[in-house]
Amino acid sequence: MSPEYSSDNASADPIAAAPAVELSVVMPCLNEADTLATCIDKATRAMREHDVAGEVVVADNGSTDESCAIAERHGARLVHVTERGYGSALMHGIASSRGRFVIMGDADDSYDFLEIPKFLDKLREGHELVQGCRLPAGGGRVLPGAMPVLHRVWGNPMFSFLVRRMFDAPIHDVYCGLRGFTRELYDRLDMRCTGMEFATEMIIKSSLSRERIAEVPITLHPDGRKSHAPHLRTFRDGWRTLRFFLMYSPKWLFWFPGMTLIILGTIGYALALPGLTIFGATLDAHTLLFASLAILVGYQAVQFAILAMAFAVNERLLPLSARVDRFFRTFTLERGLILGGVSVIVGAGLLVAAINRWRLTDFGAMDYARTMRLVIPGVTVVAIGVQTLFSSFFCSVLELKRR
Repeated sequence: MSPEYSSDNASADPIAAAPAVELSVVMPCLNEADTLATCIDKATRAMREHDVAGEVVVADNGSTDESCAIAERHGARLVHVTERGYGSALMHGIASSRGRFVIMGDADDSYDFLEIPKFLDKLREGHELVQGCRLPAGGGRVLPGAMPVLHRVWGNPMFSFLVRRMFDAPIHDVYCGLRGFTRELYDRLDMRCTGMEFATEMIIKSSLSRERIAEVPITLHPDGRKSHAPHLRTFRDGWRTLRFFLMYSPKWLFWFPGMTLIILGTIGYALALPGLTIFGATLDAHTLLFASLAILVGYQAVQFAILAMAFAVNERLLPLSARVDRFFRTFTLERGLILGGVSVIVGAGLLVAAINRWRLTDFGAMDYARTMRLVIPGVTVVAIGVQTLFSSFFCSVLELKRR
């Protein structure tokens, strides 16, 4: 760690100076003078009472109160972080830590650091990530006034359900900031988020990489801040969480909606091409137009899913799963070009047939309902073919580095 992130008196800290550090407790801090001392003392006491060789690292993110002095006075190792953001503070704090295991938790006294041994036990058993759970669904407990009702009954359970459904994360409290993990896992995850999404990114990446994840119940207390309100903003941070979920899941953002539209469009074609009448409504050229729109938009969404996955894997935002690797090995540039070329030829053939019909009428008035049954599919198939040609090249460009 570079010198600007280390406290001048770090070597004077008896815990930090220990020859072997098993556990580092990292606390992000921004003006937490009301509660920081209590959190440090609890963490230190928990390690002392359970004979744990450890350290407390306070990652200060630009506090203007007495937080820095309090941290040093209570024996913590202070790390000054100039880059603002919850994730930034934790990144620098963890980077300067020396423990084999790391436990991170907010310094507002809402988490009881005396519960550290529960996390450490799971880490010693071989789990890579140990997530705290404050909600009853995971055996946790929320004391009166500790969490807004909207967060407790809707926001947190909903996002926790989504992270289980979208990423197979075996947790019930996605927002819990008290968690433990191995330093080896953290280094391997290659964390990117500098804001509040940092904690969510860790869960998602660990789940996608199939790491050993455990969950331990904890009690959430009302935070002890008196000088300022909590940093959390309900709707802003809720949207940021949902946005992050979607960005990390091309499958849910692009693939599923795209395939749904393609299926609906195909059904529309099956009903409109023969001109069926359903419940008194005759499905004709206008239905074909709507069906083509659904197919084109859906196909483009599916392409976005493939391109987004190629980019995410190439940039190590997402792990390369066996299924994704098999897909990219099967659908090569050459096969994409062949598929796109065939599609363009077929579509052009339909358009030529429509023009020929027009020629047979000496380029006069036509039966539009009949002719559009050639024109609309022809235009749709040509558009799909052209998109396939271009996206095949683009996908190959994205894969250059990965190969």
